[in-house]
Amino acid sequence: MQRIFIIIIGSIIIGFAYNLFLIPHKVLSSGISGIAMIIGILTPFNTGLMNFLLNFPLVVIGFMKLGKRFVAYTLLSIVVLSVALYIIPIKAVSTDPILSAVFGGVLTGIGVGLVFRQSASTGGFDIIAMLLTNKRDFPLGALLSAMNAVVVFVSGFFVNWDAALYTMLSIFVTGKVVDAIHTSHIKLTLMIITSKGEEMKQKLLTNLVRGVTVMDGEGAYSSQSRKILMTVISRYELVDVKPLIHEVDPNAFVNITETVEVVGLFRRDMPDR
Repeated sequence: MQRIFIIIIGSIIIGFAYNLFLIPHKVLSSGISGIAMIIGILTPFNTGLMNFLLNFPLVVIGFMKLGKRFVAYTLLSIVVLSVALYIIPIKAVSTDPILSAVFGGVLTGIGVGLVFRQSASTGGFDIIAMLLTNKRDFPLGALLSAMNAVVVFVSGFFVNWDAALYTMLSIFVTGKVVDAIHTSHIKLTLMIITSKGEEMKQKLLTNLVRGVTVMDGEGAYSSQSRKILMTVISRYELVDVKPLIHEVDPNAFVNITETVEVVGLFRRDMPDR
């Protein structure tokens, strides 16, 4: 229920960003939503309706590649965003297009980041980007910014080049905010020192999709034998791993370090949570 609530809030935030900051100044958002905005600006069609129709084929791809739960949450986000775009009046909060591009980009990034953190997406290029990040450790925001360069050029040809430059600024800001919120590409190395090595190993192997390396250790002061367990997890998994460790051994010593790079077998696509 909490996940659904956050997805709804994130999608509504994006709707406010579009209709109060971006669309009034013909500043476009990223991806499919940006294309929907162009259609909404140049034709009588509603942006929300076009956003839903253009996203449908990509949702089908997501269903085949990313799972039913992902698609269900993504559909929820798309529907809420489309309704928000239809209901929220298009009215400029600021008369300055640069300020609108920046603040619209920040709000969009917050909304998109919140949705991503719930293992969902807002549709469009987000689905393609998440397919790519499941295979490679790309920062999601940077990848989206690169993919959305096409929207900048399209807006330049069909709207005007001032709007295209403001769009580029907005997309850049959005990407930075998304990367600040969505951090699944960050990996952590856990070094767990415990007297309950076998129990700890079984607990981690049962509840994680990660491999665990077990080594023998000895306390330098106490001379007591210990087991040292090492594993690499994504940053999102840390919130689940810490209670598991404490449940087995509240006195375990755990060293957590950020990992620069992982070479070799590491499962990047996470099961539905």
